[in-house]
Amino acid sequence: MSVAAGKPDPHSSLGALSRRSRDRHSSLPFGSDRSPLAFSAARFLLLAALLAAPLAFGAVQPWAWASLAFAALLALLLWAAGNILQGELRIAWSPLYVPAALFFLLAAVQYAGRLTLDPMATREALVKLAAYLIFFFLAAQLFQVSGVRCQVSGPGSSLITHHSSLLLVISVYAFALGLFAMVQFFTSRGLIYWTISPRWGGWVCGPYVNHNHYAGLMEMLIPLAAAYVLWLPKSNPRRPLFGFAVVVLIASLLLSGSRGGFLALLAEIVVFTAILWSSIRNSHLTHYSSLVTRHSSPRLAVALALLSAALLFLYIEPGHISRRLATVFGVGVSYDEMLADRKEAALAGLRMFRAHPWLGTGLGSYEIVAPRYRRTPSDLLWDHAHNDYAEALAETGLVGALLVLCALVVFFWSLVTRHSSLLSDSSLVTRHSSLEPRPLDGLRLGATLGCIGLLVHSFSDFNLRIPANAAWFAFCAGLAVTPAALLSSPAEAVPRDIAHVSQTV
Repeated sequence: MSVAAGKPDPHSSLGALSRRSRDRHSSLPFGSDRSPLAFSAARFLLLAALLAAPLAFGAVQPWAWASLAFAALLALLLWAAGNILQGELRIAWSPLYVPAALFFLLAAVQYAGRLTLDPMATREALVKLAAYLIFFFLAAQLFQVSGVRCQVSGPGSSLITHHSSLLLVISVYAFALGLFAMVQFFTSRGLIYWTISPRWGGWVCGPYVNHNHYAGLMEMLIPLAAAYVLWLPKSNPRRPLFGFAVVVLIASLLLSGSRGGFLALLAEIVVFTAILWSSIRNSHLTHYSSLVTRHSSPRLAVALALLSAALLFLYIEPGHISRRLATVFGVGVSYDEMLADRKEAALAGLRMFRAHPWLGTGLGSYEIVAPRYRRTPSDLLWDHAHNDYAEALAETGLVGALLVLCALVVFFWSLVTRHSSLLSDSSLVTRHSSLEPRPLDGLRLGATLGCIGLLVHSFSDFNLRIPANAAWFAFCAGLAVTPAALLSSPAEAVPRDIAHVSQTV
């Protein structure tokens, strides 16, 4: 934080607020008049790359994922330049950086030490992995700021929130993409953008050749869009409009016919319901419960959204999609040759691991190595295991598996401890109860649910091998593990009488 020319009286409440905020939160790059423009440019570039990547067929072609990697590198350089111009380097630390860096180091050792069976694929995978780690790192660095931000620049300043802008952009983008996918489903006859026919065939959905990968993207965008709606006040005129957008997004995911996406959505709903239920029932959170209920009535809103989405889907779907999704619950189950092939692809990955148990066959080498480990003939060339965990195990061995397991443990442990600390500290909630609804809560919760959804879907598909989806997952993970500055830091810096301070500003 910084204070513009013409500093207020240091003995006034506003002066004390600005001075303490500047001392304690100088690492926060948002919203300061003296904050370098490079931070804003990096933030814009990062978000633009994320929004553009799915539109380029998921960024699976070389020119697309190379552009994504270049954008990530340029955003990193802009962030570094902003720190140089600011005169100090402040990094928001997360324990997840350790396993992520070690996993990248493992892949680098595989390539440099000639321990991979497909050096070209490993080199390509290294470039992509570096880009994903940059998205993960910058999501925390560029968007880690307390939910209450103090801008001191003159008489017109106020206590404001900034994460609602990010959620707004993501919600509008997701709605446009979901609406496009639904219209294309009924009018394009299997063509992407009504003109492009997939070279190797596929189940087209939105800008993706594979409907499962479109569902993977929606699994991350739906919780973010829903979080924006739930954290808007009832009086906000945009709330019904964006509620309808969430209904369209859910219906578009169901219309994709992805059974893995359907299960991932159910998992997100279950986790969100559990968090919401425990929050409302906790006896120490009477202020929080009343605040949430007053602003969003979340239980009723979620139920209405799910019911509306289900009715919309059943009204517009041609009939075979619902029958396909019903097989998830054992209704109308029949032999699925493609499903058997996908199971064999995952088993081939496990056999690869058994043959190369320690360091695996090399990151990205599955397509070349797997055919020799298949036990059933197939006319198809399976370039991925259709199980991200089995493929990671085959390509990186036991060392990589331990790093992935460590990252998952850290991620879920941080989720549990963060939620527990929120439930146990009623004093902080009381101090913030007079503020507007906290978009940062919604942002982090939505990002966490998006990560959980894709992790569930990864048991039956390879969304993390699609550059656009992997970049979005890394971005959501970076937001989800952002240090919790919302509840701890502002409580010390903001005076008790917030309304008085707002009027003074």
